[in-house]
Amino acid sequence: MTSRKKKILGFDDTWLMLLGIPLTCLVMPLFIINLSEFTWSNYFFNFNITGIYTVIFWFAFREIFKHSRTKYPTFGQVGIRLIYQMGLVAVCYVVVDTVVDFSLEQVLFKDKNMDGDLLAATTATIIMIALLCSIYEGIYFYQQLKESIQEKEQLQRENILSQLEVLKNQVNPHFLFNSLNTLSYLIPEDSDKAVNFVQQLSKVYRYILEIRSKKLIPLKEELEFLHSYIFLLKERFEENLHVVINIPEQQLSLQIVPLSLQILFENAIKHNIISSKKPLLIEVFVDESGRLIVQNNLQQKKQRMDSTKVGLQNIKNRYRFFSDEAVEVLSTATSFIVALPLIDHKLSA
Repeated sequence: MTSRKKKILGFDDTWLMLLGIPLTCLVMPLFIINLSEFTWSNYFFNFNITGIYTVIFWFAFREIFKHSRTKYPTFGQVGIRLIYQMGLVAVCYVVVDTVVDFSLEQVLFKDKNMDGDLLAATTATIIMIALLCSIYEGIYFYQQLKESIQEKEQLQRENILSQLEVLKNQVNPHFLFNSLNTLSYLIPEDSDKAVNFVQQLSKVYRYILEIRSKKLIPLKEELEFLHSYIFLLKERFEENLHVVINIPEQQLSLQIVPLSLQILFENAIKHNIISSKKPLLIEVFVDESGRLIVQNNLQQKKQRMDSTKVGLQNIKNRYRFFSDEAVEVLSTATSFIVALPLIDHKLSA
């Protein structure tokens, strides 16, 4: 219960209530009573009345704070949350003040004279409400700001670690071994194709080295790199690998996380059978919602290879730093689909 309350309010307000309610009850009568007419009996009478108002207002507004934070919980919704709170607080104040005032006059203090300084009482109540709202919202805002800063720092660390892991993965001996093995086959068979293969291989590694300090890359540049990478794969798998890329021209200026497409291609090749009887088809396109889709037909190998734990989690970790939209992964009986958000460079700047 305490942890849930702390999550919604931003802090455990038990001690605030235990200290704040009695203190407010003690101070409020001093605002209401005219000092020239001050008596202890008058003070204690008003203490009882303000005590009832304070407890009811405190718990009522506390529920409003909890409700508004459930409805508008994020750091970016602070403006609309405050407007929503002020509206509910104003309505609550009028309703509670009317109902409680009538109840006190007709039930508890029927024979007592409750006429006092109405302006002073109203002013004191509004000050109390403003102070209460400021304390709760101020602490909640501070907690959200602190969490936002911590989350941003954590995402920055994850992004750096992910980029390093990607680079380390791309210069691994397996990729280089497979490429050199293909090259050794091409040299005696077709020297021109071998030269072209070396050129494409150099483009792949040049791109990997050039983007190591970049957090985002235009989709157009990533696709240019991908074409070189696909060339190397096609030399290895020939007609057993089919790739279809269909990206509208207007989408090419949008940005993605570097090497994300290469990782998805690598995963598809690593975990699926590729043969003349079962060719692998990888499609890259933009869906109706503007996401970049990488989809392959699913034909998993019987003997699954151990995961390097880079792949999808790496992409997800890095995307969390730049977009509120999550990377979506869907596996069906026939297809494996990954949806990547396309990021507007103006918004990410």
